Amino acid sequence: MSRPTGKELCLAAQERLEAAGIEDGHRDASLLFMHALNKVLGVAVKRHHLAQHLKAEVSPALEAAFMRAIDARAARQPVSQITGRRAFWKHEFRVTRDTLDPRPETETLVEAALELPWRSVLDMGTGTGAILISLLAERPGCTGTGTDISAAALDVARGNAQVIGVTARLIAADWYEGVTGRFDLIVSNPPYIALDEMAELAPEVREWEPNRALTDGADGLTAYRAIAAGAANHLAPGGHVLVEIGPTQGAAVAAIFRRQGAETRLIPDLDGRDRVVLAHFGS
Repeated sequence: MSRPTGKELCLAAQERLEAAGIEDGHRDASLLFMHALNKVLGVAVKRHHLAQHLKAEVSPALEAAFMRAIDARAARQPVSQITGRRAFWKHEFRVTRDTLDPRPETETLVEAALELPWRSVLDMGTGTGAILISLLAERPGCTGTGTDISAAALDVARGNAQVIGVTARLIAADWYEGVTGRFDLIVSNPPYIALDEMAELAPEVREWEPNRALTDGADGLTAYRAIAAGAANHLAPGGHVLVEIGPTQGAAVAAIFRRQGAETRLIPDLDGRDRVVLAHFGS
């Protein structure tokens, strides 16, 4: 009895994913087939070799690994959690259920940070470390500290820093609690989703990513108030703060920083939506 080919398995998986409400089932099936292939073979298969594996009959081990991945995706687990990896800026980062999935729009913050003069940076709520590690990799010789209230997230960030070859200080802290010294730049992608907006999130986010990294359980602005209130005491003279925001929060977040004496500017993402607030605290 002949076994199914990779293409036949992917087509069946696509139909199953789309039936589960996943719009881009073809893309996800292809990504997860490649993931299963790499896992079973124990080596990274080059993309231009994928066609021959799709034409060939699959082994029982490959079929089982692929089906496990499709089962997880049909349950709406994000692809990045299934594969354990997510590309961001110029690197790949390990992700787990203890961390937010680094998103392309957050690269707006990294790009803005690299246009500023700084030699020391504090990243609060660092998660995977994607922002902090990306910045330090671009600025050899600069120093960085990342904080998070999750010990599990900090372990992920430490691993990412080691693999990418960046040295960063990573500490357990609730915003500025226990943070000493002053920094040229403070960055953060804090929990900014209001509690009453959580039900609107896709299942991949709402059910699989850490709740406390998504929402403050209130109006979505709690973190910004804490960051703004402590900024002047933790910035070097003339320092800057960059925070990611939800696309409707620009005016509210800018006002929070202005009340603390900062000059502010809104920075849009590639889709033209407000994505980052830049706050400059004068000397």
